[in-house]
Amino acid sequence: MILDKSNNILICPLEWGLGHSGRMIPLALRLQNMNNKIFIGAGHEHICFFKKELDGVLYIHFPGFRPGYSALLPQYLVLLLKLPLLFYHIIHEHIKLRKIIKRHNIDIVISDNRFGLWNRKIKTVYITHMPRIPFPAGFRWMERAGTALHRFIIKKYSFCLIPDLPGEPNLTGRLSHGVRLPSNATFTGILSRFTESVEEASGAEEITGLPHHTVILSGPEPQRSILRQKLVNILEKNKTASVFLEGKPADKSRLSRSGNILSFNHLNTPDMKKVIMSSMSIICRSGYSTVMELVSLGKSALLVPTPGQTEQEYLAGYLSSLGLFTMVRQNEISDQMSLNTANIPFPDAINEESSELLGKALKAVLKD
Repeated sequence: MILDKSNNILICPLEWGLGHSGRMIPLALRLQNMNNKIFIGAGHEHICFFKKELDGVLYIHFPGFRPGYSALLPQYLVLLLKLPLLFYHIIHEHIKLRKIIKRHNIDIVISDNRFGLWNRKIKTVYITHMPRIPFPAGFRWMERAGTALHRFIIKKYSFCLIPDLPGEPNLTGRLSHGVRLPSNATFTGILSRFTESVEEASGAEEITGLPHHTVILSGPEPQRSILRQKLVNILEKNKTASVFLEGKPADKSRLSRSGNILSFNHLNTPDMKKVIMSSMSIICRSGYSTVMELVSLGKSALLVPTPGQTEQEYLAGYLSSLGLFTMVRQNEISDQMSLNTANIPFPDAINEESSELLGKALKAVLKD
């Protein structure tokens, strides 16, 4: 669908890993096809990622809040300790957004979980897969207050888009279902860059013809390296090749080898799709963007939630209870764990419903 009016649309992903940027690719491509001009506001690493995936896009250096992880403390404690810094960043990016809107004549802002990017003078869109923010068991009594605060933030935006299916089955469980949603919220179906038309793969032929396991690394340090080393220690003993997708688009070197371990700093979407589809098994974090991408391809995986990240721990448990994925905690990784992962049924039906839901949601956003 192409609209007569062209809008200048600024897309700003959360920068807690590349997942939030990855799920903005199908959104950006769809909006481009609807005759809109796309701007990306992000930090250096995420801009490098988008430049490898999108053409005809303008870029603005507008980095988001990055709390970092800890090798010792659970992630929810890290966030609690950094709350003052988070509030400062929300105010700072809210003020900076005003200048960007004026300088670039922005008509619509799309914020993927960045709290401060609302503006009363133009349309703003907030994207989140968890209107209900999960708290760890010892702090569950705070969850209602946290959800109310999140709803307060969401209501400052013109629209809230939830990347999941509205009924059963769904991928987010209690994160977006069974909770009172803001009046401006609507479901878009899953967002996966693999569902949009992409060019043929050009650089992964050297490994996709071989039997291989695939490890998709994501998230900030030091937990990324901790997981990587644990998996290398196990998979290097395996006779089968293992492909590590490092998720580092800013690094120049592309492929490195060490025994049966092949590491790609970054693969573009068609090459990554080819590697995943030809893989015997997949191991990855239970980040929601990674889950959506795998479901869109009909591929299951062994999910390893980031320790102390309550959302990932919930998603891994919920999705394994549905039989779509299997789960292992990071401290339980061992030589005895099974690498076998099955396919997920009905990806075509999920993708078709998602495409229809996204089209309706964007049509509402773009309507004068």
